[in-house]
Amino acid sequence: MRISQLYTYPIKSLRPTALSDAWVTRQGFQYDRRFMLLKWVPDEEEEKEEEKKKKKPKNMHISHIPEMGLFQTDIIFPTDHTPGTLVVTYHPPTNKTGQEDAGAKDNVTSNDRRIEIPLEPDVDELGASAGITVEIHGSPTRAYDMGQLYNDWFSRWFGYDVVLAYLGENGRRVLGTFSPRLSSAHRQPSSSSSSSSSSYSAFGLLSKVAGRIPYLGWDNGGEDEDERITFADCAPYLVVSETSLHDVTGRIGTGEVMDVTKFRPNIVISGAETAWEEDFWGELAIGDQQGGDSTRLLLTANCVRCTSINVDYATGKAGQGESGKILKKLMKDRRVDKGAKYSPVFGRYAFLSKESNGDFVRVGDEVTVPWLIAERTTYDWPGLTN
Repeated sequence: MRISQLYTYPIKSLRPTALSDAWVTRQGFQYDRRFMLLKWVPDEEEEKEEEKKKKKPKNMHISHIPEMGLFQTDIIFPTDHTPGTLVVTYHPPTNKTGQEDAGAKDNVTSNDRRIEIPLEPDVDELGASAGITVEIHGSPTRAYDMGQLYNDWFSRWFGYDVVLAYLGENGRRVLGTFSPRLSSAHRQPSSSSSSSSSSYSAFGLLSKVAGRIPYLGWDNGGEDEDERITFADCAPYLVVSETSLHDVTGRIGTGEVMDVTKFRPNIVISGAETAWEEDFWGELAIGDQQGGDSTRLLLTANCVRCTSINVDYATGKAGQGESGKILKKLMKDRRVDKGAKYSPVFGRYAFLSKESNGDFVRVGDEVTVPWLIAERTTYDWPGLTN
């Protein structure tokens, strides 16, 4: 197996930036989900009291606001002489013929549809008044309001007040048992594996069950301060399999290929022998770093899916036809997680081992599965609403 695609999502829920290589950190790829958008809405309890009327931020997610799929992100990486830049481009919705809808804004140039944002803003320049609290699935953090220039640009396209929030050096607590320190995937009997395809031939049987796998590289004591996440939902990394993606494409049945980015992966793996075998991957070893050690990703939980995978990125709306029914199609046989019985599973959440922090991974790197878990993990993120 090999890495076939890499993605980072500089602004949560917008379209990703494809990468050919990336530095890996314990909080995710270097620039992954360091920004997010917030919708400012009136506080209903105070709406009638004009003198006390306030606004509170509401997280923006593509599952609820599908027009977020109309925004593409690109990164101009920093050099020794220039700072990095995040470029966001708004693509007006198109109709069935590929033309812009009649409702697209008139008298708008291509430059109007593009904005450049500092990749690593100076939070001191933003000032103390820019501080805001962002809470995602019950895990809060402090962040920074990027200011009127950027807020106005996004607000123009959405048609309501939007704030661009920057995480800075802050982070969110990992809830449930998603961290490797607590995950059942690293506490249950497992089966050793190898890089050969024959290691999957008895996949369902998981013979030669060994004892408890040794705990590798993680502190068993109190909360690990490095186990922090950005604006990503539940974990620093999401890993998916191309073989499973091909299974989803087959379910569409119209010749349309399923867009893997709708599943929001960071790492796409090609070459798995069977679809859905990743449900039982306990660890991935990627390539060889200097000194001969592989980059190690510990897979701790399933990713359960919502309506975001039905969004049509061209129209910014729920997809029409068979491609707009992906969630329903997966419901038939992919509700395999006892902790999320109404949600189908596609992909696995992963954390980076301590000793791999700062490694470099590339498209084309070889991937092996050192060991398999004996049974699927159970989703227990407190923010799940089923």
